[in-house]
Amino acid sequence: MKSYFVFSLSLHLVIFLHSSTLTLGQTSASAPAPSGPTNITKILEKTGQFTTFIRLLRTTQAGDQINTQLNNSNQGMTIFAPTDNAFTTLKAGTLNSLSSQQQVQLVQFHVLPSFISVSQFQTVSNPLRTQAGDTSPGDFPLNVTTSGNQVNVSTGIVDATVANTIYTDGELAVYQVDKVLQPLGIFGSPAPATAPAPATLNLKKKSPAALTPSSGNDNAPADYSGADSVNGVAVLGIGVLWTLFWLRR
Repeated sequence: MKSYFVFSLSLHLVIFLHSSTLTLGQTSASAPAPSGPTNITKILEKTGQFTTFIRLLRTTQAGDQINTQLNNSNQGMTIFAPTDNAFTTLKAGTLNSLSSQQQVQLVQFHVLPSFISVSQFQTVSNPLRTQAGDTSPGDFPLNVTTSGNQVNVSTGIVDATVANTIYTDGELAVYQVDKVLQPLGIFGSPAPATAPAPATLNLKKKSPAALTPSSGNDNAPADYSGADSVNGVAVLGIGVLWTLFWLRR
């Protein structure tokens, strides 16, 4: 009887341990997988108001470059993301009128190659370096100013406001802006046309006849009265000399 009780107890213990092992295994298998690498387009897709910016990230392949940099370096990154409403303020056809290179530069102008928190905007030095500014710094100036907790971004063409923090993890910061950041190098006014050279004054000295005002009648006969008087005096003198010559004979 005692042996049967020990055997029964042992059997129940084995069944309990086996059952517990199965339960733990099932719980482990159903646990969520760890999050994957950072993906900027997936971050923006969650909000549902960055369709145009996401399309630019994909068509220019700038999104893939951002993801590669984020997952293979420790420098961090800051992105200003314009909403769909921000793109509607552009003139119709603006994006289509840009070349492929200009579209890439436009996206890169919204990306800073370092992580900047909201509080750090109060101490950064202007102009900020963007990924587009590495090639032509003078054409892509980006300046920020702060007033309390408000951050304003200026490009020399538009003044935008950071309206919301979409994502931040200490390495990547994504901020919503209410306007598309238009760089001078793409949207700046064309250089003014060269002014024509001033007319050269003709300072050549003119003859007295040319400076004499006209009587207004170009066909009027010339006045030779002065010349006739001179000729008369000459004839009279010759006559007097001829008379004296004959008197002396």
